[in-house]
Amino acid sequence: MLAQGGLAAALATLMGGLPGPARAQDDDIVRIGYLPITDATPLLVAHAKGFYADEGLEAEQPTLIRGWSPLIEGFAANKFNLVHFLKPIPVWMRYNNDFPVKIMAWAHTNGSALVVGRHTEITDFSGLGGKQVAVPFWYSMHNIVLQYALRSAGITPVIKAQGEPLAPNECNLQVLPPPEMPPALAARKIDAYIVAEPFNALGELMAGARMLRFTGDIWKNHPCCVVCMNEQVTQAKPEWTQAVMNAVVRGSIYASQNKEEVAELLSKDGMGYLPAPAPVVKRAMTVYDDNAEYMETGAIKNVAEYQNGRIDFQPWPYPSATRMIVEAMTETVVSGETTFLQGLDPQFVADDLVDYAFVKAALEKFPEWKNDPSVNPGDPYNREEVLKL
Repeated sequence: MLAQGGLAAALATLMGGLPGPARAQDDDIVRIGYLPITDATPLLVAHAKGFYADEGLEAEQPTLIRGWSPLIEGFAANKFNLVHFLKPIPVWMRYNNDFPVKIMAWAHTNGSALVVGRHTEITDFSGLGGKQVAVPFWYSMHNIVLQYALRSAGITPVIKAQGEPLAPNECNLQVLPPPEMPPALAARKIDAYIVAEPFNALGELMAGARMLRFTGDIWKNHPCCVVCMNEQVTQAKPEWTQAVMNAVVRGSIYASQNKEEVAELLSKDGMGYLPAPAPVVKRAMTVYDDNAEYMETGAIKNVAEYQNGRIDFQPWPYPSATRMIVEAMTETVVSGETTFLQGLDPQFVADDLVDYAFVKAALEKFPEWKNDPSVNPGDPYNREEVLKL
């Protein structure tokens, strides 16, 4: 499933060749690895606004990584002790490779979309039959949501070599790193892509992309990237871990309350955490149901019921979503070995993969998180999952 470019073999070497204690960070410096996407916002805002320092922590300048495989490898090799991963990735790392990764919080909700090239006549998911679509990683929320939508529209997701014939009801999937997606669409090498922001906004403004559907308008307030740490570190240094999570939660709250300011701050016109210019990042974080075209074309259908934004920020890792993801992974077509999913109990994963204690303590310390539109203030720690086209 994640065996792209020998990644599985590389991780097996890393994980098998290092004794357990050597994988835990030896010092207390916060080392952040991230991709140039808005999913990393809470980690980056906490650095930019000095929230780590407020907790008595030293944090290095975050390291930008261009693809998921090198970020996973860097985390496994102990280069980073605080990262964001697509939520299905730690499922694979922990239960297929026995790596002691823990989900510590959600990095954001929503914040992704599927765009199509203007060279196509695609107006809904049924139009993706016979087309080439890029996903950022086999183990991604994007792949899960996309394949749910394809199946609902009567389209079969497949993985075939480029040039291999496709039936009218088949949609061919391939993995591309997010930065490569807009150029590939502009060059008509693919017909559509599904990815995190700001690459959808970048595609709209610079690569001739047209918004087909926001993923958060399909799965209400879905998680995408999650904040992850090494379980050995969290167990060995609980006070340090709590300080890190306090800073991350503050970053999430600040981002929720100040999206336009944060977009400017993160952009290359601000503090340069993301290589995209400010207009792109601002579009990615703020332009949603106030855009008439999105409403007219059906890119947004459920906002009146869902009451969400293009991207939202709340850190609580709802167990109901974890269970739903594990169930969906067994139905999702991917490249590679998937036998580890057989018999993997969703409730066990929700209990075992996620550490709820540190994030809950931080949320109790900073209760403003309940003001995010994705949180039910009457029952903030529970919800029902809503998924529909």
